[in-house]
Amino acid sequence: MKQMEVTIMGQGYVLGCPEGGEVALQKAVASVDQEMSAIRDAGRVKARERIAVLAALNLAYQLVERPEASQSPTVAAVGNAASELPELEELIRRVDEALGHDGQLL
Repeated sequence: MKQMEVTIMGQGYVLGCPEGGEVALQKAVASVDQEMSAIRDAGRVKARERIAVLAALNLAYQLVERPEASQSPTVAAVGNAASELPELEELIRRVDEALGHDGQLL
């Protein structure tokens, strides 16, 4: 597994990335950074951990609200969602691990 250095909301993280997954991980990092920075810049929430949780909820909500999600699920769509679940769980694990090593909530 390849190691990648990324920056989210001004904090550096080293994340594991499977070969060939660099572009997808960079897109995910950009989305998380944008969402977390927007929450921080709004000025109502200061703790990094709370900002991360709110950003995760916002991104998950956007994912659920995609136009194709509002249509009746097909067998193929359910199969695709099930195949993406391990990837999402791995991403959540990596974010949890990175935040756990941060040591600072502010």
